[in-house]
Amino acid sequence: MQLSPDDHIFWQYGFVKINATIVFTWALMFIMAAGSKIVTSKLSTGLKRSRWQNLLEIIITTIEKQIEEVGLSQPQRYLSFLGTLFLFVAFANICTVIPGYKPPTGSLSTTAALALCVFVAVPLFGIVDQGAIGYCKSYMEPTFIMLPFNIIGEITRTLALAVRLFGNMMSGEMIIGILLTITPFIFPIIMTVLGLLTGLVQAYIFTILATVYIAAAMGNQRSGPEAESKK
Repeated sequence: MQLSPDDHIFWQYGFVKINATIVFTWALMFIMAAGSKIVTSKLSTGLKRSRWQNLLEIIITTIEKQIEEVGLSQPQRYLSFLGTLFLFVAFANICTVIPGYKPPTGSLSTTAALALCVFVAVPLFGIVDQGAIGYCKSYMEPTFIMLPFNIIGEITRTLALAVRLFGNMMSGEMIIGILLTITPFIFPIIMTVLGLLTGLVQAYIFTILATVYIAAAMGNQRSGPEAESKK
């Protein structure tokens, strides 16, 4: 049983390999980019809108609301990064219903790459908001003794982010594979449906955790009534 898409090799020459992780990752990126271009090419500002535009606006509005509820007062600033994370992970997991498809999120290399994107984005957003000196000082709060512990915390939470998504997706693939050998008709269908739900939940959790990390780097900015009350 091939538990990871890394084990499914399409082409190899020496140490150069093209596996299922690479193929399906690039396929997903191409489909998402082409789909975004098609959907956004004919946007309307009037009352008459296409179903695709309505769906797109619902998705964007929902993501913006979630970002704001976490504590970021200007969700539009983070929408492109966090929205892309959510849509990629969600789309990668939803496509598991396609026969022969291997989700890239079932590979530790993919989840590690996504976690590294978050690892880099967090200080970048923090530096843009607080400045380099102000952000670096946050690692020494409440005292300079906490500097090494805060740095270790940044690294370990990145590892946890990668391993959590990888473990959940790999375990789902393993369970479906086992059930296929035991009861090849009923349970795999049920598990596939549950797997789709789990995939969406994992995409949500991954994005929310990334949002929380960015909010922490921004000094937990708040908006709305709470911010007004503090003023």
